[in-house]
Amino acid sequence: MPGVLWAWRAGACVDGQFDYVIVGAGSAGSVLAERLTADRRTRVLVLEAGGSDRRFFVQMPLGYGKLFYDPAVNWAYRTDPDPGLAGQRDFWPRGKLLGGSSSINAMVWIRGHRSDYDDWASVGGAEWGPDATLKAYREIEDFEGGADQWRGAGGPLFVSGNTRDLHPLVQPYLAACVEVGLPHTPDFNGAQQEGAGHYQLTVKGGRRNSAARAFLRPAMRRRNLVVRTGCHVTRILLDGRRAVGVEYRRGGQTLQANATEVILAGGAVNSPQLLMLSGIGPGAALQAMGLPVVLDQPNVGANLNDHQGLNYTYRMNVRTLNEVLRPWWGKALVGARWLLTRRGPLSVSINHGGGFFRTSPDLTRPNMQLYMQAFSTLIPREGERPVLTPDPFPGMSLGLSNCRPTSRGWIGLASPDPLVAPRIVANAYSTDHDVAEMLAAVKMLRKIAAAGPLAPLIAEELRPGPAIMTDDQMIADFRTRSGTVYHPSCTCRMGSDPAQSVVGPDLRVHGIDGLRVCDASAFPTLIGGNTNAPAILMGWIGAQMIARQAGFGPT
Repeated sequence: MPGVLWAWRAGACVDGQFDYVIVGAGSAGSVLAERLTADRRTRVLVLEAGGSDRRFFVQMPLGYGKLFYDPAVNWAYRTDPDPGLAGQRDFWPRGKLLGGSSSINAMVWIRGHRSDYDDWASVGGAEWGPDATLKAYREIEDFEGGADQWRGAGGPLFVSGNTRDLHPLVQPYLAACVEVGLPHTPDFNGAQQEGAGHYQLTVKGGRRNSAARAFLRPAMRRRNLVVRTGCHVTRILLDGRRAVGVEYRRGGQTLQANATEVILAGGAVNSPQLLMLSGIGPGAALQAMGLPVVLDQPNVGANLNDHQGLNYTYRMNVRTLNEVLRPWWGKALVGARWLLTRRGPLSVSINHGGGFFRTSPDLTRPNMQLYMQAFSTLIPREGERPVLTPDPFPGMSLGLSNCRPTSRGWIGLASPDPLVAPRIVANAYSTDHDVAEMLAAVKMLRKIAAAGPLAPLIAEELRPGPAIMTDDQMIADFRTRSGTVYHPSCTCRMGSDPAQSVVGPDLRVHGIDGLRVCDASAFPTLIGGNTNAPAILMGWIGAQMIARQAGFGPT
């Protein structure tokens, strides 16, 4: 790459001087790289621990099932045993490749409820409020359905309306939701979130449209952007309380990159881990690890917030995707169709239908999210086969997750060794509130399944099964079978008060110059919905702030 300088300093190879070093090429990091290099006067280095996103099962939308346990593209974290999950260790897949988790996720595009951004504005100001974020989302989007007062067209990120290749079971599912009182909502990102409908996806031309594909790869054609893969950043280089670069390992070498500003975009697990490894975090915990304390900041790694979910599984009287995706000849047929036409079941997410509802009419916004899959898999126990396989009978899953849980966990260091995974303490269902609302929610799943349009198509409920009927039984069941829906957030949360937050509204780390965090860890609160869209939003608005404060813009 032209302009990259090399020198030797204190035994480490120094990778030039940049205006910005971005740690992590995920959803936010990809957007930051594209936006910041739009001004050709800036020099930006992106360091990604993983490798390329140009892999077959990354590009195939439904291929993410093959990536779920793949350590080549996935950090494959495990939580501490969780009392809220009956003492089990939950599995947390996180993307380790260009595009980050946007390259291995289920591709559902949900911005969140408008009121979520009222919550953000209450601690971050109007620039994070509903009007400013709506404007930003409309600039980001190239929505297949076209522009209106809610949606954008012509932006860098194509969002599929997902109107093709939906399974026939979607229609009776939607009709059942209407029968139990949910409105039909054609666009969860439009005027109304509440209701049932089908999900929009980050899929373009039958291929995954990750943040790497939409933002990073176009930017990689610019001479002022350097992207390095296989680079595990081990610490932030500090001069007193100013960040001046990062140290990283690549191919057995210890390297350094210097920058005017360091931007962490590693996500809710890796960003707080890197801060703590660099001496920024809970002082006593860092001292116990033998690490020097640069800044005692107890909020680093705290306030972990995540959505918990589970499925109810049914044997069906009608054909589902199980019969197509399980046998070898079915896989061959849909594989050939995808290769030749980019159509069929492999061209979309497994989540065809969904929705949002309130467990109580007293609530002012939905507190539960629905997922409908014309597919079922009885998840193998730990130690069994690593690839989820469809059941050998027609099956359907109705799932849900909580939108705004009150339980809080934390991320901490397990070792001062940066190559050792951090501790993840999820604390799922650790409040009575979360238990009570999930109990009300699973009862809603059974109402939908029993509604006229769906009931005749269902042969039997397999999980949890008809023997699970009392409140105590249903609570024990969802503690046993629940798990993350892969939306960890808030571990470096934004706020104006350093006593309650890690970064300010401009995403600068309180008490450290030249250092920002711009990813889902900086969410002040967890939004009601999938988190890829707001992570991309973080990168977009964060880049605007950085450009404005540095006095530059696209040229």
